[in-house]
Amino acid sequence: MKFIEITEENFRKFAEKSPYQSFMQTPEIAKLREKDGWTAHYLAVEDKDKIKAATILLEKPTFLKKSTFLAPGGPLLDFEDKTLANFFLKNLKNYAKSHNGYTLQISPYYELIERSRSGEIVEGGFDRRSTLKTLEALNFKPTEKTTQPKYLFVMDLKGRAEEELLTDQKRNTRNHVRKAEKMGVKIRELKREELKILKDITEKTSKRRGFTDRPLEYYEQMYDLFHDRGEVKFVVAEAELLPSSRSSGAWQGEGKHAVPVATGDGDAGRERVKVSLSAAMFMLTGDEIVYLFSGSDEKYMHDYNAQYLIQWHIIKYAAKNGYKRYNFYGIHSLPNENEDDGIYDFKKGFDSKYGHVVELIGTFETSLNTPVYKFHKILSKLKNL
Repeated sequence: MKFIEITEENFRKFAEKSPYQSFMQTPEIAKLREKDGWTAHYLAVEDKDKIKAATILLEKPTFLKKSTFLAPGGPLLDFEDKTLANFFLKNLKNYAKSHNGYTLQISPYYELIERSRSGEIVEGGFDRRSTLKTLEALNFKPTEKTTQPKYLFVMDLKGRAEEELLTDQKRNTRNHVRKAEKMGVKIRELKREELKILKDITEKTSKRRGFTDRPLEYYEQMYDLFHDRGEVKFVVAEAELLPSSRSSGAWQGEGKHAVPVATGDGDAGRERVKVSLSAAMFMLTGDEIVYLFSGSDEKYMHDYNAQYLIQWHIIKYAAKNGYKRYNFYGIHSLPNENEDDGIYDFKKGFDSKYGHVVELIGTFETSLNTPVYKFHKILSKLKNL
């Protein structure tokens, strides 16, 4: 086996056939990171002129002129092949260290153990927890500092028709979808110049729910990098609403099939106005579609349920176009029957039969320069305090 640098083109050819591929391990994401000062390295293990494993490794000088190295969503590697895993990871560490690195972080898109819809371990299912010993032996330690969630909720689509997918939804979810359709909600894709619609909605949602929103520039860059490749979709849910006669200037919550709420003379002859109710971003990579970001206008969430119709729209698209998996992406943690989890409940409602929890192996970090690494950790703790 040989540890080698490869071209972007050869990496892409390997990644597109890898069962461990992720949108995070794409040259496009590398180009996005390069705009923020990162340098991309394309590395692989070759055996008998065939690539067996590969990764995009990102480098950035961050502390005392030393570099941080990241492999977001990578490496693309069968960790069950212990010989291959040991060879690749050892050489990856040596490569980063030789390039003035003091820390290396990996976040493989690799399932650790088979879990059910409720998050329980499936008896007789695959179990790759021995991989953790491989990482531990190489001094890789788990860290919560990551851009990739530990737990996902996914639904398998292979061989399932649209009617079956609708039937397999929980009753409440199916009712929300049908209500949105009856209320006249329509779904369409956003053009690049319309991405501010998504940004306005996610910004309001982030303030309401307390998470950090992406800047408009991020959405525009993702559009530029992935749209022409057919690997990203930005969609919006809209409805034509009747202006309110109330002084607040709010819109009345009725669709074209509903009875108008406002009945005052001030509404006579008013034209309906198209309003954006919800919007979302999806990544299309390999055999799966990933639901990445979304937001909803709080004023219309419960009257229109547009967020449900967006999901159903993309699920149908995925099934029709041969995608094997629809990935709702992150959930906070393993489900707990004693705790309310609105995000998990929303996602699992779309598949009461085949939807299940995915536990990824996690994110791991290792020191390449012990003194610098420890000094940086101390300063980071002080900064947090």
